[in-house]
Amino acid sequence: MAKYIITGGNKLHGRIRISGNKNAILPCMAAALLTEEEVTLRNVPRISDVDILSRLLEWVGARVERGEDWIKITSPKIRRTDLPQDLVSKLRASILLVGALIGRIGKVEFTHPGGDVIGRRDIDRHLNGFTQLGCKVQTHDRKYKVKQTSDGKDEVRIFVDMVTVTGTENLIMASARREGKTVIRNAAAEPHVVNLCQMLVKMGVEIEGIGTSTLAVKGKKVLKGAEFTIDSDYIEFGTYAIAAAVTGGEIEIENCSGLDLDPIIWPMVRMGLSIKANKQVIKISSRNLVAIRQLITNVWPGFPTDLMSVVIVLATQSRGISLLHDWVHDSRMFFVDKLITMGANITIADPYRVVVYGSTRLYGRNLETPDIRAGMALVLAALTARGQSTINRAELIERGYDDVISKLTSLGADIQRLE
Repeated sequence: MAKYIITGGNKLHGRIRISGNKNAILPCMAAALLTEEEVTLRNVPRISDVDILSRLLEWVGARVERGEDWIKITSPKIRRTDLPQDLVSKLRASILLVGALIGRIGKVEFTHPGGDVIGRRDIDRHLNGFTQLGCKVQTHDRKYKVKQTSDGKDEVRIFVDMVTVTGTENLIMASARREGKTVIRNAAAEPHVVNLCQMLVKMGVEIEGIGTSTLAVKGKKVLKGAEFTIDSDYIEFGTYAIAAAVTGGEIEIENCSGLDLDPIIWPMVRMGLSIKANKQVIKISSRNLVAIRQLITNVWPGFPTDLMSVVIVLATQSRGISLLHDWVHDSRMFFVDKLITMGANITIADPYRVVVYGSTRLYGRNLETPDIRAGMALVLAALTARGQSTINRAELIERGYDDVISKLTSLGADIQRLE
């Protein structure tokens, strides 16, 4: 297992380049299974989740070629439809191969997906959606078999009772080779869902309502290959912007053009960050950080749940009282006990809400990483703390953040990685 050794107190200065969107690359890789032709993806982040999904693609028969920031996937023939438990248990996004395989050959077997432990995160809405799409779903002891039983020529209307990003992505892929129209109501509209839709359109799928809560998908029996560039990661942008703020530094962030950052920027500006953009970079600095009275996560274009953990760290360094509410995941807040051991003044109101009293000085500690986003939040807390911190199980952070050590050291952080 990896660990980060961090000595806090250095102000971050310099310029970094944001990587491709972690939440977009994974569904786009899965969607490459929908065609027999080659798919080339660019602006690919170097994260371990991409490595695991690549191995899963190879397991079912795809050929995967990887470069510095690109990946090529070709799957002329699907050789297996049973996903291996050892890989599925490591990656929640493995569930995306279910929709892709249903779309390609109409059947798949898999075990319950793993990944971060942030609340229950069940897959009932995926299975309900597949059933509405005309699939037969069998479940036994967290093992699943899904088989398409309809001919795919009729129009199908699917209603999802709660917005689910991966569920929406799965239903889009499962519909991509149906000749009949598939209408998905209460669909997720996050930028990574938009990226998936844009890629599928290039492959020949007709999709109406991209970026809205109602998608109409009209597939084609045969899809073509495509070359597609993944958008940059707005979660990574928000994370490094907050890193600059909590350390009292000033940084410039590249590779953000075309991103919709309004849902992220507005609460940060209210908390005292200065965010100035031009055509090339976005400049981040702060002087007086202040609490935000209340911040609630929401579906896009609301404030994203994946930034809540680092915002909690920001609130510890902001003068006043902040109420932070994440209703999406029922255990997102439970990592804050680690911040409390560092000296933060935080009250856990319930599994969804914390009250943060700032600002407080933090002190270095020996800490365990619980998941990707909480782990990165602990890194930010360690950067602003007095003394040395050890962040254990740092490999979890590297599932979602590209080249953490190099980026932070280039900005002046005192951080090293040890095995």
